[in-house]
Amino acid sequence: MIVRHLSLVDFRNYETAEVELHPGANLFVGRNGQGKTNLVESIGYLSTLSSHRVPSDQAMIRSGADAAIIRARLQHGDRQLLVEAQLNRSGPNRAQVNRGAVKPRELSRYVSSVLFAPEDLALVRGEPSGRRRFLDGVLVQRNPRLSGVLSDYERSLRQRNMLLKSARASGLKNAPLSTLDIWDERLIEFGSELMAARSELVAELEPHTRLAYAAIAGDSHDATLSMQFSVLDSARDDDEGLHEEAVRHGAIDRALAASWFSEALERSRRQELERAITLVGPHRDDLVLTLNGLPARGYASHGESWSFALALKLATAEVLRQHSTAGDPIIVLDDVFAELDASRRERLTEAIEGYEQVLITAAVFDDVPAPLAAHTVHIDSGRIVEAS
Repeated sequence: MIVRHLSLVDFRNYETAEVELHPGANLFVGRNGQGKTNLVESIGYLSTLSSHRVPSDQAMIRSGADAAIIRARLQHGDRQLLVEAQLNRSGPNRAQVNRGAVKPRELSRYVSSVLFAPEDLALVRGEPSGRRRFLDGVLVQRNPRLSGVLSDYERSLRQRNMLLKSARASGLKNAPLSTLDIWDERLIEFGSELMAARSELVAELEPHTRLAYAAIAGDSHDATLSMQFSVLDSARDDDEGLHEEAVRHGAIDRALAASWFSEALERSRRQELERAITLVGPHRDDLVLTLNGLPARGYASHGESWSFALALKLATAEVLRQHSTAGDPIIVLDDVFAELDASRRERLTEAIEGYEQVLITAAVFDDVPAPLAAHTVHIDSGRIVEAS
């Protein structure tokens, strides 16, 4: 899959922008704050309906405008598609494919991208919430239907927490436990599907992550991934061995996840009623990254952390490539090369050379290896000033 043409209206600092793109590497060069990242951010939005920089769509609408439009002409083989997203300051966002209206969440069926940016160092060094967002973002790209499962789980979680707060306020003896049972069922229904999907994804990502880490770092450090399920944190001692064995071998199906979740909610109910919050479930799980048997979060050096984060994204690209019927995902490297030493730059260049299209941003032209500068677009103050 490649983007042949990108058109923006009132997106970030662009009143309008028209950019022709090519197969292979496309480099956007300009001083910081000129709009390079805004261009690649718009393509990332089409595939994920989110930004890697801000949590709200409103920040991506140009100041003074009521809406922003992202329009891209895509090509896969002989097939071409025109996809469009309209971000509205008031009212719901809209989307089109070949001028026909679709639900925005369906755009990920047509656009696939993997973006790496300096913020992704938090995948290794940051909080579990960032790693959960990473996993869920890949899940939705691979299977857009899971977007609805995530929304249903979050809605059920909010309702259950509201009920727990109400129960604490009214006194535990008068707590409406029958209603709580209903929300437990809903939470288990959606949560078990999410747990099983995450487990399957991690098992699929791990071998690609190992290979990508070795390719980027240039050594044989043992980079591994595993899920840490909060529903197992309070498991009985005699069950822990069985659970750990199942997790280690990726044998987490939906029925097993539902059983674990149900048992955990039962064990935690008294504590949850006292604290008025749901203490177990996918919203408290974590993706554990280890390097040579030690947690990467606490033990990996700066260079090792960068290599691990890059390896995760390259593994994601490989998984999406294998599941896609529309060709390779678009690889986006946002201001990455400035953070890498010369050897890692060269090895990253080799790792991405087989992908159909790569989009790169850089403040300094010389930071980017020559093979990735075949097509260069210069950006200045929200304007395309030169393409070569």
